[in-house]
Amino acid sequence: MNIRRRLMSGTAAAAATALGLGALSACSSSGAAGDSSGKYDVVASFYPMAFLAERIGGSHVHVTSLTQPGQEPHDLEISARQTARLQESDAVLYLKGLQPSVDEAVAQSGIRTKIDAASLTTLEEHGDEHGEHADAHDTHDHGEELGGKDPHVWLDPVRYAQIAESVGKAFEKGDPAHAADYRKNTEALVEKLNDLNTRYETGLKNTRSKTFITTHASFGYLAERYGLTQEAINGLDPESEPSAARVRDLERTAKADGVTTVFYETLVSDKTAKTLARDAHLRTDVLDPLEGITDKSRGSDYFQVMEANLKALQKALGAK
Repeated sequence: MNIRRRLMSGTAAAAATALGLGALSACSSSGAAGDSSGKYDVVASFYPMAFLAERIGGSHVHVTSLTQPGQEPHDLEISARQTARLQESDAVLYLKGLQPSVDEAVAQSGIRTKIDAASLTTLEEHGDEHGEHADAHDTHDHGEELGGKDPHVWLDPVRYAQIAESVGKAFEKGDPAHAADYRKNTEALVEKLNDLNTRYETGLKNTRSKTFITTHASFGYLAERYGLTQEAINGLDPESEPSAARVRDLERTAKADGVTTVFYETLVSDKTAKTLARDAHLRTDVLDPLEGITDKSRGSDYFQVMEANLKALQKALGAK
């Protein structure tokens, strides 16, 4: 499911390429298109993809992210210069279904190595509510569209590790001269993700409550992995507005399931979350979907923010 629907037309993408290629052609080298350092040149669609590329590629890659720090990735409309940068790269790492303008630009490009993270794991249908106890709480109007293919796979360390392994193999094939290092870096990253998974399993095994409320439904895979239930205010689209019925439903669920906290995130408005928390007499806290790192993030990289998320969940759920 494409979360945002403002697509770049084929004509616009072609025009963008024509406008930008001249400005960027001077950056090309025989070692890697678009990067004068001679490194393997990778364009990543947004932070979780850039993080993988940097950790796996190490000193052998030059990584450019299409989504700037602080920018909400669902809203991205890539510029003419970015489209040209994409065309000049050796590889692109993206997650199809999250950023429609990126999907279209990649489809129209002639890049040799196109790595779609969504194809490297299994995407599931998640809606406003997902997790171990979602069926028991399903009181929504059946006329509402509750969700679709959920792209937020990076918030499940196990699925993220699966993606990392395949990205590593793609780098090995695309830049065989450094295959051994890519393999070593991938193994180290997967080991750290497995350790993170263990900490989540242990830290969330015994909690007073299993239900948490978030701004938008980005934690479905995490909830499923660790036996929790996610209740989202806005569904899969972070900028949608909840109905009055949905708000009342969340207030009832919070009381029934002993919810203490309404979580909001750093890249979208916290107004609705704080209003709900005030009306339901609940606390607020940050649960970061890790779509970008800013100076407001509780950590400087994926692992640090995921550790902060674990602590926030443990506090809100009453970990024992």
